[in-house]
Amino acid sequence: MNLMMRSRWNSLRCLAVLLGLAASGVSSAGAATETKTEFDGWSLKPLAPPAVPAAPQGGNRHPIDALLLDAVQARGATPLPAADPAVWLRRVTFDLTGLPPTPEEQAAFLAHPTEEARREVVDRLLASPQHGVRYGRHWLDVLRYTDVDEGMPAAPGIHYWRDWVINALNQDLPYDQFVRAQVLGNRARQRRIISAAGHLTPVDPRPEDVFALGFLARGAASREDGDQQLAFSAVDTISSAFLGMTVGCARCHDHFYDPITQRDYYSMKSLFDPLMLRQVDLATPEQVFEQGRRVEEFERRLALAVSEMKAFIRPHFDRLYEERVSILPADVQVAIRKLETQRSAAEQKIYDDYYPVLRIDPPKIKELMKPEEIKIYDAHLKKVADLKPPEPLPTFFTVVEDAKRAAETNYVLTTGDPARPRKNHPVTSGFPFAPKDYDFRHGRREGLVDWMTSADNALFARVAVNRIWAWHFGSGLHPTLNDFGALGGKPLHPGLLDWLAAQFVAHGFSMKWLHREIVLTETYGRASTGEPSVLERNQAADPSNETLWRFPLRRLEAEPIRDAMLAAAGKLDCRLGGKSFAGDDTTAEANRRAAYMIRGYRTYAEIMPDYLMTFDVDDGRAVCPRRLETVTAPQSLFLMNSAFVDRVAGWMAEDLREREGASLIEALKLGYRRALARPPTDAELAGLTGALEDTTAGLKAFAWLLFNLDEFVYVR
Repeated sequence: MNLMMRSRWNSLRCLAVLLGLAASGVSSAGAATETKTEFDGWSLKPLAPPAVPAAPQGGNRHPIDALLLDAVQARGATPLPAADPAVWLRRVTFDLTGLPPTPEEQAAFLAHPTEEARREVVDRLLASPQHGVRYGRHWLDVLRYTDVDEGMPAAPGIHYWRDWVINALNQDLPYDQFVRAQVLGNRARQRRIISAAGHLTPVDPRPEDVFALGFLARGAASREDGDQQLAFSAVDTISSAFLGMTVGCARCHDHFYDPITQRDYYSMKSLFDPLMLRQVDLATPEQVFEQGRRVEEFERRLALAVSEMKAFIRPHFDRLYEERVSILPADVQVAIRKLETQRSAAEQKIYDDYYPVLRIDPPKIKELMKPEEIKIYDAHLKKVADLKPPEPLPTFFTVVEDAKRAAETNYVLTTGDPARPRKNHPVTSGFPFAPKDYDFRHGRREGLVDWMTSADNALFARVAVNRIWAWHFGSGLHPTLNDFGALGGKPLHPGLLDWLAAQFVAHGFSMKWLHREIVLTETYGRASTGEPSVLERNQAADPSNETLWRFPLRRLEAEPIRDAMLAAAGKLDCRLGGKSFAGDDTTAEANRRAAYMIRGYRTYAEIMPDYLMTFDVDDGRAVCPRRLETVTAPQSLFLMNSAFVDRVAGWMAEDLREREGASLIEALKLGYRRALARPPTDAELAGLTGALEDTTAGLKAFAWLLFNLDEFVYVR
């Protein structure tokens, strides 16, 4: 079928779906239709790692380098030489922790930049608690983390899930357990332990793994979950994040390209249909009693302030209220003038319906007041507004299986509407590409996770290593991170992808092992630019750098840019965990790492800080496999004109002055090392000393200049 015919076929099929003629892959006569697909199943086949090419005589080449070198040479390109040690140190430090190397770290490494020193740097960075913050942010983009979503019940304690992810990555929790914990709330593969006497004891989950279930709880849009968004979200996120399958379109019709039917989709959904939200209170008894005292004190002070305000405005309020009541119908007036305890149910409904008419807001009252009365009234209003209720006690939403829901029959839903089940199309639990007779005796999710995280599931390992590779190089060995189906095409380097996946499994799914292997290769350590003649020849041979003959120039994401400014100023707060902070806040919390900056979505209010939106951060409503990387005027304007940059530049100037005394030269050198991880050139020093005043104001202008350099926001 040529492209034009295929396009016409899909257009007609979409129209049929919209008209209800082909929903769920079932014709109007009820017979199943054949799914049109060109998927050859490459991503589902067993791993087939190739033989690694031998290194030159007496050489020692990493398998990653050996496999890629064949591809480079086949294109007729020449790999660039190793990057300058200072460039490599800045690159790998940002990559593994999201932070710049400190001047002390630079001095220690550059004194002896040996291969052993590189391994020590990488081990130190992977052991840093900041590594979890960096890669936690990557994973949470994929897993749809958000602090606020329209009606999301799990919002109050959702940050505990974020903190669990960061902690799991710092512990190097194996990837299969990382996934198991978030789907099951239990990282252990073994379910029961048999004692010497033959007694079977269930393996209890780790206490902290209850927070991993925030992954599932995040999907619910209401406590009752009447729209079944929890299950829908679980299907879509798990399939794309962990299995590289785009199944969302099968919610309404059979997949156009991959062998995934609508029945398959609802078989997946049935795995999660029994789940319901459960609120877990995290407060201690002492906190509960103290909260009671705080609430009582707040209510007492609020009642006093409100009563004082009402007493002051009573004459004006009564006049306006009486005017409004008097124009209403007689029967309505009778109902409204009665005390609430004396109203019938019908009369109470009348009162409730007319309440918006009777409501009197401050501006209307002020229209009747003299200027001196308005001042007193404003003071009363401010006193009431300044009273804040106590912070809520810590709570967290997890998920549990409901026995009643588990006993219900699950059906294909018409257009994904829970109110429109197709009673003639019941479904049983299952998953595309998993064995049809899979054993669910231990539970629905347990059966899914056992298959999904198995060492024999090549798709699971391929998707994971491809995603981690893309975080290091900007693009994956397979170009579409979330789609390993027909539309995703074929991998650029299938042999390397399979070699990495096989080694990943062999090393116990250790993500830190994988990071270490990648960043210690020659490929990762190459320069991003070189001799013009070599660049010209390589550009002609491999213009897209698919063979990684050079390291790709990469712009820092929003979080590292902000963190790097605060680090350069000596003001970055690297504490782990806790609630997210408002991005535009000026409190001490705003100096925390930007991974803890609030993000989310509401139709009636802005949640995402302007900074995050300006620098391409998603709000968490959809899986984000790779952030957009735009270059826009608002980004430049933020770096030039924002109050944040002005404030941080001032802090940096003050800190440079305090640390380096009266020496402008030493202050400039330290500024360069902090911001750019290199010393200034003689020409740069000469230009700056000739243009800047030897004052704090001069150093502030210098800090501002550093933050606005391309070199500051790009890693090469």
